[in-house]
Amino acid sequence: MDIIPLAESNETASPDDGFDPLEKPYQSPPKLPVELRTPEDLIAKAIAPVKIDYLRPPPSRTALTAKVEGGADNDATEWKTTTSGVIKEKKSKRQLKRERKQVGAEESPSFLSQSVAKSGKADGCRFGENCRFNHDIAAFLAQKPADLEGVCPFVTFEELCPYGITCRFFNTHKEHTPESCDISKKSSEINVLKKDLQKLLWKNKFSFPMADYQLKVLGLKGGKSTNSKAGNGQLDNNPENSDVLNDLHADEVDDTCISADEIRRSPCEAAEKELSSVVSGFDESRPLKKVKSLVDGHVKDNWSSEATYGTSEQRNDLPETNLLDGRDGASSIRLCSSISDLNLKPHAREKKLIDFSRKLYLAPLTTVGNLPFRRICKTLGADITCGEMALCTNLLQGQASEWALLRRHSSEDIFGVQICGAYPDSVARTVELIDQHCEVDFIDINMGCPIDIIVNKGAGSSLLTKPMRMKSIIQAASGTTVVPLTIKVRTGFFEGRNRIDSLISNIYDWGAGAITVHGRSRQQRYSKLSDWNYIYQCTNKAPADLQVLGNGDIFSYCDYNKHMSDCPELSTCMIARGALIKPWIFTEIKEQRHWDISSSERLNIIRDFVNFGLEHWGSDTKGVETTRHFLLEWLSYTHRYIPVGILDVIPQRLNWRPPSYFGRDDLETLMASDSAADWIRISEMLLGKVPESFTFAPKHKSNAYDTAENG
Repeated sequence: MDIIPLAESNETASPDDGFDPLEKPYQSPPKLPVELRTPEDLIAKAIAPVKIDYLRPPPSRTALTAKVEGGADNDATEWKTTTSGVIKEKKSKRQLKRERKQVGAEESPSFLSQSVAKSGKADGCRFGENCRFNHDIAAFLAQKPADLEGVCPFVTFEELCPYGITCRFFNTHKEHTPESCDISKKSSEINVLKKDLQKLLWKNKFSFPMADYQLKVLGLKGGKSTNSKAGNGQLDNNPENSDVLNDLHADEVDDTCISADEIRRSPCEAAEKELSSVVSGFDESRPLKKVKSLVDGHVKDNWSSEATYGTSEQRNDLPETNLLDGRDGASSIRLCSSISDLNLKPHAREKKLIDFSRKLYLAPLTTVGNLPFRRICKTLGADITCGEMALCTNLLQGQASEWALLRRHSSEDIFGVQICGAYPDSVARTVELIDQHCEVDFIDINMGCPIDIIVNKGAGSSLLTKPMRMKSIIQAASGTTVVPLTIKVRTGFFEGRNRIDSLISNIYDWGAGAITVHGRSRQQRYSKLSDWNYIYQCTNKAPADLQVLGNGDIFSYCDYNKHMSDCPELSTCMIARGALIKPWIFTEIKEQRHWDISSSERLNIIRDFVNFGLEHWGSDTKGVETTRHFLLEWLSYTHRYIPVGILDVIPQRLNWRPPSYFGRDDLETLMASDSAADWIRISEMLLGKVPESFTFAPKHKSNAYDTAENG
């Protein structure tokens, strides 16, 4: 193998950064005195004890020269220069869309109509001359980048590629312009947002009879939701908030060519009027207030919106309304004829439970816990997977990027989704929506996310300071869904003030079937070690029927075995960052060994991720670059792995910082680099050259060691 030089370390880089490939290869570093690097001293400082034969001097960190693109004074792109590299100024989705309209970018040859691309005919689009996209096939092919090496992922499944001539593997297609076959891809993914359901959510015409009835039973006043304000201001429509949370979700709905068959009729107006006569609209931008409700002659404290349903007689009436039933968005109308129809939801203890005992559970991980990564973990031994955290507000608004987080692959036999909300009405309606239109085995409510934008809206770990709000959310959600409900929490909000142990019995009584405890507070984020002694304490205080899962700092089968033996009552351990850095940790736990994996085996795992990504995000140029982006996000974690064969002490701990070292071959050395430029080089091995002026900055800046995935 040729020598692959490493670039100077920086968090943000372009493919031109780093050393010249013609430079001479690295020389062996000078040996350091043994007394200066004893393993015990290094471990005490949280530095990985790498064998002295593999150590090398760290590369110098120099500031890169700032660039300015687009001309001297003509809307030049601004860049910021830091000691870690060049960071391009971020623009909102709304700003980018406005710029595209101004310059007519959609009419450029690169924006080919998807119908034309699939059919291979210029007249294949049903919109004809009214279509806002380009129909010139010759112009598109003239500017299309060169095809990539390899085979189209859809050809390997003996299916027609849905991207047609825009596919970057077009030369491998058996037929370029098939005349007589269905061009729709038979996907192995489910929980896809259907157009008819999305239109109902957009128009605020989707009804939530189960959730609204449950809110009334609990004394939580509310009614038909307004999607534009769903969740009582939990997360507003501020474009900046949407960009922060959603700009990395690349799955979009095809708005260009929608067949008439895909558009279904809305529920009949008679049923809608019947619903509106029972549950009145209310202003969800107003926060929930604590009110008194009379239940069986006793005064009971509850949380509710300020709007009312009406008289007590009206609150006891049966809401006869339509229910949009069916999986995968297939809409059908069912009328509830009696109050017993709304009481068919089983009690939490009667629901079918998921047995988490001794199963390997991949944690929900923001950005990097995408569907292709979960498929990788499934092939390496994970038993249970969970989708990325989805915001209730965005789901109720029908945002395609948020619904993409609920997608499930056929290989995920035990799969759950994680949602995050601040108020019981938005959470209950989201649970009902998922219950009807998605196939999931459990629903997890995140009450431990430490991200500021989530906490400031009253969701995530902010709920740890509001036990009555927690109670309302869990009760409303549990009474609405038929699938098991699980909760994810941290030890508390403030460091040194743990409180989950005092609530864990109540959480079971409120309706949760399992709880995951992350052994850190919100204030700690990811600093310091996880407090497993407190997790054991919570487990011992939990009711016998409540499954308790531990989470934090599991990075080897030794860690997993220790926690399971120290607390036999613990159901299992959830694995998060350990799986990001080395997804083969599931294989190590099942086979009870330290896997000294080679660089070529690691590259094969990365290649599988790329193939899964092209199948999921698409094999056209947009799909290739989306796959590259998420690959780079993942590589920003994997470089922290240190091969077993070069460590003085095994196993590696999650909080150890790797020093600058050589690998046992050039590819292993490249994979150990903390430079974004070198991560780009790895991506180019599988996805070809990056576009001009390409830059990348890790979303989580994982090499800081204490910043966040999802809590």
